[in-house]
Amino acid sequence: MAALAKQPNGGFFRRTSGDVDAHALALELRRRIHGEVRFDDGSRALYATDASNYRQVPIGVVIPRDADDVIQTMTIAREFGAPILARGGGTSLAGQCCNVAVVLDTSKYMNRIVNLNPETRTARVEPGLVLDTLRDAAKKHGLTFAPDPSTHNHCTMGGMIGNNSCGVHSVMGGKTADNVEELEILTYNGLRLRVGKTSEHKLAEVITEGGSRGEIYRKLKALRDKYADLIRARYPNIPRRISGYNLNYLLPENGFDVAKALVGSECTCVMVLEATVRLIPNPAAHSLLVLGYEDVYSAADHVMEAMAHEPIGLEGLDDRLIADMKALGLHPEDLKLLPEGGGWLLVEFGANTKEEADEKARGLMRELKKSENPPSMKLFDDENQEKMIWKVRESGLGATAHVPNKKITWEGWEDAAVPPEKLGNYLRDFRKLLERFGYEGDLYGHFGQGCVHTRTDYDLETHDGIQEFRSFIESAAELVISYGGSLSGEHGDGQSRGWLLPKMFGPELVEAFREFKSIWDPEWKMNPGKKIDAHDVVENLRLGANYRPAHHETHFKFPKDIGDFTRVSLRCVGVGECRRMEKGTMCPSYRATHEEQHSTRGRARLLWEMLEGEVIKDGWKSDEVKDALDLCLACKGCKGECPVSVDMATYKAEFLSHYYEGRLRPRHAYAFGYIDRFARLASTAPAVANFFTQTAGLATIAKSVAGMPQQRRIPAFASRSFTSWFHRRQKQRGEPLKAKEQVILWPDTFNNYFFPRTAQAATAVLESAGFRVSIPKKPLCCGRPLYDFGMLARAKRLLKEILRTLRPQIGAGVPVVVLEPSCLAVFRDEMPDLLPDDEDAKRLCEQSYSLSEFFAKKVEGFEPQELKRKAIVHGHCHQKALMKMDSEEEVLKTLGLDFEILDSGCCGMAGSFGFEKDHYDISMQIGELVLLPAVRRATPDTIIIANGFSCREQIAQATNRNALHLAEVMQMALVNSESGA
Repeated sequence: MAALAKQPNGGFFRRTSGDVDAHALALELRRRIHGEVRFDDGSRALYATDASNYRQVPIGVVIPRDADDVIQTMTIAREFGAPILARGGGTSLAGQCCNVAVVLDTSKYMNRIVNLNPETRTARVEPGLVLDTLRDAAKKHGLTFAPDPSTHNHCTMGGMIGNNSCGVHSVMGGKTADNVEELEILTYNGLRLRVGKTSEHKLAEVITEGGSRGEIYRKLKALRDKYADLIRARYPNIPRRISGYNLNYLLPENGFDVAKALVGSECTCVMVLEATVRLIPNPAAHSLLVLGYEDVYSAADHVMEAMAHEPIGLEGLDDRLIADMKALGLHPEDLKLLPEGGGWLLVEFGANTKEEADEKARGLMRELKKSENPPSMKLFDDENQEKMIWKVRESGLGATAHVPNKKITWEGWEDAAVPPEKLGNYLRDFRKLLERFGYEGDLYGHFGQGCVHTRTDYDLETHDGIQEFRSFIESAAELVISYGGSLSGEHGDGQSRGWLLPKMFGPELVEAFREFKSIWDPEWKMNPGKKIDAHDVVENLRLGANYRPAHHETHFKFPKDIGDFTRVSLRCVGVGECRRMEKGTMCPSYRATHEEQHSTRGRARLLWEMLEGEVIKDGWKSDEVKDALDLCLACKGCKGECPVSVDMATYKAEFLSHYYEGRLRPRHAYAFGYIDRFARLASTAPAVANFFTQTAGLATIAKSVAGMPQQRRIPAFASRSFTSWFHRRQKQRGEPLKAKEQVILWPDTFNNYFFPRTAQAATAVLESAGFRVSIPKKPLCCGRPLYDFGMLARAKRLLKEILRTLRPQIGAGVPVVVLEPSCLAVFRDEMPDLLPDDEDAKRLCEQSYSLSEFFAKKVEGFEPQELKRKAIVHGHCHQKALMKMDSEEEVLKTLGLDFEILDSGCCGMAGSFGFEKDHYDISMQIGELVLLPAVRRATPDTIIIANGFSCREQIAQATNRNALHLAEVMQMALVNSESGA
């Protein structure tokens, strides 16, 4: 039976809706709306949780195309008695974004800037609009939207309004509530109206007019008048009071602002259809001053000194956060930039010019130097270094969730706020409280406004641990209240803190909150059980005392997750960085589809649900999980860019290995997975192979047999493989060249059989640097294509064969240069995970280099003739994720190129992905995001550089240009040097 809770009128409402006829509801929705209706188990599992500790499986999911769809959905839900929950980016940390309800996700379609007016400094936006889209548009006019949480590149405006979001620059412009001018809203009962600030005269007119709007305003006025004195007395007067409803905005001195009163109501009152928001001047120049103190408490003690100089941002970090970053290997170079200390303040100043901003910072420095014990100080003048420091701060969540040799940490008390002037003593007392309960947690956050973030290593899997967690939360709430603070300073109440509102506000104001909700939502159908009369903090836990996932034997050993796939499934914390729409590599399929199931987070959620077995019941044979993984390009962007290093490429390979046990794979899996065998066979008679793959008609048949789209070309086999060329060359040259050192050049399948000129160029370049080049004595393959289809048993056999063959050279420390980034990724990533106890595997991993890494680290005095050409560079996904592009940049600078490394994400081809019939369209969509348009815009004399075989194929097949491997470009410089050009 559903839980019951008391209504303000003395009756009761049901918190859940197990009696809703979901099947009939779905049919009616599909009949009457234009948007997408998803009541299948996979979709329900996708939306069962957010970034919190909580999980509630929704009735179903609706993806509305427009406001009319939202209105119809609400009407139909009302007919069936189904609750409603609006969802933005799904990153809520207090459980307010999961419920047994019909979930409306506006992020796919309702994401427009309706109007941006630079003169009035306002913008009208739809709720699914991503914040950075608005900020980028406003920036063109010298404006910005001040609140900017760390999720700014993927959080939505509707979510920010629901949560009353803040961020670093709330110091400059306030919370979301301070920046909302007007809302267009929809009530559960179907009333659509615009609300904002209302003068007392206008308020009287609205009430006199009567009707539904007049009745609501009459009740709101009565509520205000009844509780006005209590609101003034009990609401903390601090910058970051997020908890509770914003009844203070109904007071006469605040203009009876109904829009602001609804901000932060977490969809418990109304649905937002559109918002008019305030924009403020965006400082053209920023300067960053970092102050180092003895510890984080001392840093917090000096917040007000820094705030007196009017910074636009003021953040704090403790030494534990930095230690955890070091343990994870996060941003090692960036951490070196911090001045000496055990606690730091990051003070950002803004002005019209860099000189003005720097002078503001120096003014603070001069004042601090006069103190008895001044902090260490570092003013950053380099914009790139400033970005590095901010990256350290923004990595707080990733640095604290999964630290080696530590327990997993969780939300629960991660954003309380106190008066900034009391922050130092609060942190001291809070640390004592953590120690009393035996908990650990790093301390960081928005110190300028007294808001502290921390994730804590609660035990949420045993009865005693859960009760201890509950006791701690109660004690933490009492501590914050004793300091005149707020339970939430950024992330909202939801379920984590909603149950504690009586402690903070007292019973009378909590009754006022009930009345406020009932005015808007008399049936209590809007996100019930959240914020007001919320579920208890230990209800609906995603884990809980009954969490007992079975252990699964896996091919990969997952050493960073204690060798347990159930621990792997907990790695994603739901922050949603994979949902960003630009910059970086992660997640290419989401960028093309805007679908939650095609984000790294969505896939990770389904893997967890698969192991849980409640909604996804078929385990490793689940079609829902397979469908979600189908568009994963295995780019490894998530491993390199996800704050907690979720590695979906590896999880996909592991899943498919189990999914296909006892089953035949699709024909393209064998065509591409065994490409090394087919290519080796074709190399014995390449002219014959090319006749069947390059001749019109025959090529059509060949592509059909291989499961390829007809729009693609089958790459032609070279007339002679690289290995054949190399062996013949050796025989002709006789004795090996005298050289200071041997190097193995890895002849991967693609550069061996399709593009031998790349490996030939690499040979010439390595020899010119004085190295004796050798290749393996027998044909070998790293098995890269096998991982995409879960053929892990064969992949492991190929790796063991490599280690057996190369053992003498590996033992002798001979370096291996790998031209294909995806092959190097196997040696660096898959091999250590499949063979973690093999010492030769460890050695090969450490002795393998890309060409640029080898020249940057192993070659001295490489000074070719400068090419003096323009170039655009597309980094292979695996290179960007695992090897990074630093050494590539170093070599390109040595070559004298005027180059640009494109922020092009994935090329879209991704190994065999773009060669598969069902993936052609999505492959091209991804390529067209950045890479292909950039190549087409390049002038004819601009060099296009791409090291990946698949990347070069995507470019060649979709544009009229051919890209070069770095080896070929280096050979160009070598030829220039030899000719004296």
